[in-house]
Amino acid sequence: MITSSAVAAPTVRRLQLTEVERDALGRLVDAFTATDRTADPLSFAERLPAYAVRLPERMREFLGQVRADEAPVSVISGLPLQALPPTPLDWTAAAAGVGRREELLLVLCGLPLGEPFGWAAQQGGRLVHDVCPSPTMEQSLTSACSASPLSLHTEDGFHPCRGDYVALLCLRNPDAVRTTFVRLGSLGLPDKLQKILQDSRFRFLPDDAHVGGACAERLRADPDGTGLGPIIFGPREHPYLRFDADFTAVSDGDDEAAAAMADLDERLSAATESIALAPGDLLFIDNYQVVHGRASFRARYDGTDRWLKRLNLIRDLRRIYATADTRSRIIR
Repeated sequence: MITSSAVAAPTVRRLQLTEVERDALGRLVDAFTATDRTADPLSFAERLPAYAVRLPERMREFLGQVRADEAPVSVISGLPLQALPPTPLDWTAAAAGVGRREELLLVLCGLPLGEPFGWAAQQGGRLVHDVCPSPTMEQSLTSACSASPLSLHTEDGFHPCRGDYVALLCLRNPDAVRTTFVRLGSLGLPDKLQKILQDSRFRFLPDDAHVGGACAERLRADPDGTGLGPIIFGPREHPYLRFDADFTAVSDGDDEAAAAMADLDERLSAATESIALAPGDLLFIDNYQVVHGRASFRARYDGTDRWLKRLNLIRDLRRIYATADTRSRIIR
């Protein structure tokens, strides 16, 4: 039996930076930019570890404990943001250089938890992604949607090298749009349901954000070649989860597995928690314990809409290197 109903820790672990810590962090970013004019996060990610050891002591201690405890959801508030340009209408506009200092800040603060990486199939192979509403994408199954909620999901759950953490840095959120999440440890699943979800009876497919990537296209072309796996897996006393109702399937005729998946989806919806990020908030989601999403909202496309920077972090970068024929932080 998986003991996912064990006594839960506080829902969100928090650290509020002091003014002194915020100023020190800003000076650290300025020190890097003064000696390294590289605009591409994929390039400066290799040199930032030398600066990460100089993060404010409480930040390093906080993130070290988050990693050691496998804290499901954590927030650091008060990161130093400078004056921002209008929210871009899509990620291609942001890719032109909008918010580069904030991207550096995000990568720097994420390094105590893991190594940053990206996907060739997402946002042109960029390391840091922009999360903002886009015209014509209001009802899509991607983070560019707005009129429809973003369903609860494991980030990139189809891939064995999916991130250990998803980091979201809030740049703008005037409407207090809420990020939703559910912790596996909060569900208390019945034994029978747990057992079915532990069986290798589920197929995990690439989501709509993965367009053009070799790995994702292979899986779409040959869905029977993806193999089957469990939704709940790992150590009995501290299990892990991967799930996305929109992109998880079962074999034809496996009605029991389909019913279990529908039951889990209902339980996740009933247990949903949420947080409204404020500018300067940095949210870390444990991608092995938490499914996350976002509430719907009405986009104005006037430059004031919600805008986040997103980064995937993996504890061991060699997991990615070992699956490829080239040493790259970008999965192809």
